[in-house]
Amino acid sequence: MTGSRATPTATAHDRHRSGLALLVIASCQLMVVLDVTIVNIALPHMQKDLGFSTENLSWVVNAYTLTFGGLLLLGGRLGDILGRRRVFVFGVLLFVFASLLGGLSQEGWQLLAARSLQGVGGAIASPTALSLITTTFREGPERNRAFGVFAAVSAGGSAIGLLAGGVLVEWLDWRWVLFVNVPIGLLIAFATPRYIPESERRPGHFDVLGALTSTVGMVLLVYGFIRASEDGWTDGLTLGSFAAAVVLLAVFILIERGSKQPITPLWMFRDRNRAGSYAMMLSLAAAMFGMFFFLTLFVQNVLDFSPLRAGLAFLPVSAVIAVSAGLASQLLPRWGPKPFMVVGALLAAAGLGWLTLTDVHSSYLGSILGPMLVFGFGMGMQFISLTLMAVSGVAPKEAGAASGILNATQQVGGSLGLSILVTTFGTASRNEAKVQEPRFREEATRAQLEEAGRTGQLPPPWGDEVLTSGVSSAFVVAACFAVVAALVALFVIQVRPADLARLQGGATPLGAEGAPDGEADEPTPGADATRPDPDAPLPDPDDPRPDPDTDRPTKGL
Repeated sequence: MTGSRATPTATAHDRHRSGLALLVIASCQLMVVLDVTIVNIALPHMQKDLGFSTENLSWVVNAYTLTFGGLLLLGGRLGDILGRRRVFVFGVLLFVFASLLGGLSQEGWQLLAARSLQGVGGAIASPTALSLITTTFREGPERNRAFGVFAAVSAGGSAIGLLAGGVLVEWLDWRWVLFVNVPIGLLIAFATPRYIPESERRPGHFDVLGALTSTVGMVLLVYGFIRASEDGWTDGLTLGSFAAAVVLLAVFILIERGSKQPITPLWMFRDRNRAGSYAMMLSLAAAMFGMFFFLTLFVQNVLDFSPLRAGLAFLPVSAVIAVSAGLASQLLPRWGPKPFMVVGALLAAAGLGWLTLTDVHSSYLGSILGPMLVFGFGMGMQFISLTLMAVSGVAPKEAGAASGILNATQQVGGSLGLSILVTTFGTASRNEAKVQEPRFREEATRAQLEEAGRTGQLPPPWGDEVLTSGVSSAFVVAACFAVVAALVALFVIQVRPADLARLQGGATPLGAEGAPDGEADEPTPGADATRPDPDAPLPDPDDPRPDPDTDRPTKGL
């Protein structure tokens, strides 16, 4: 009798511990993912308190996404070699420390330094959190459910961040969008050793030089664009930043070509479908980051939305993205990924093109909601399609790297694209300011003249005209980014009838018969161990089970 009762009790205990472990891992991912959008809502208040120009304000976003995206692959490697649990805890604590510093910032540079450090912590914690699922949950239904929760948290984090950011800024202060991470992160760090086992260490080395040269090179490239928006293209520091960026990125490529364990296996870009997917993600992330950044400024500064109302205003975009992604996942086996990639990019371009009509007389319901929904529906079509193309034809042991590159491309592409859009915004707004300044001097009251002298910016309604002109011009370039993605989908991505048959239940992977157009899909010298396995099964985007040899999940987004 005693033995018959012991087993159910032990099973219930195990389920309880597994549930708590999943809660810890999912909470970390939620904290890292929502940190992009939760800060977006606070941007106008940060700008006012810390004296950012609109151009430099973009660094509040870029400082986080550049370090996060640039170090994402290295963060996953740290967990593999040093032990995932201890690396996970370190990443969480670093994120907490950086959040505390950011909330205490009194000057702009302090906030930017803290945001960069947050990105480092996120890059260490996020990929390690995903890998911990493979070591904590048994393969099969239990692990699949855990991955489902993780994916849902990742997808819903943006929407939660928008709403949470609005609530915190509205009821407390913008600093609380950073302070809120402190108690959450400390609870995660405290609970992790109690509910999550340590993983076995694996031999290997860190591609630190590759990670540093790529990250610093991208930072300098972004800095060059943002400085050009304020000081012109002939400025010495602008040109020097571009030159240094080119040199560092070239060095990065040389390092990766010669490395036995590169952080970015360059042979992956030889396959046209995979390279096209990365190019599309680069362009679409640039458009998406720009839309959220500039619409946040517009609805709060021009439409005079409160932070909470601004957060609620963006929720329909997240909802329609989820609906569109669900529809695409159901129809993709019948039609293949290419139609969704082409149509989705064109819808995103149409939504952004619609937003170019925005002016100071626009309303949310009449001019903002419609194009946001069109854009969101198009973007929802992309996520599963891009993930599938990024991991198709890749050996299971390299699926983690392939999907990791896609995620890193999303972060880096968003930062680079936002810097280009900020440059466009700066040029257009300066030109509009030259038109508005004479009118301002003729029509302004003495109090308004004194305010402009103190802040260096035109007050409403003249300042609204300047801001709106810059935002509208930025959306023109954002729409061009989406058009580029559509052209890549149309002319680069190739899905043959045999590939479609495999999606409907065949076992041969997309692209396993060789690169299209007779191109040999050869690995770089010395990289035979990472060459795609032509007999590997097609990765199922809805089945994120990892390769047992690497514990790396195949799910990319």
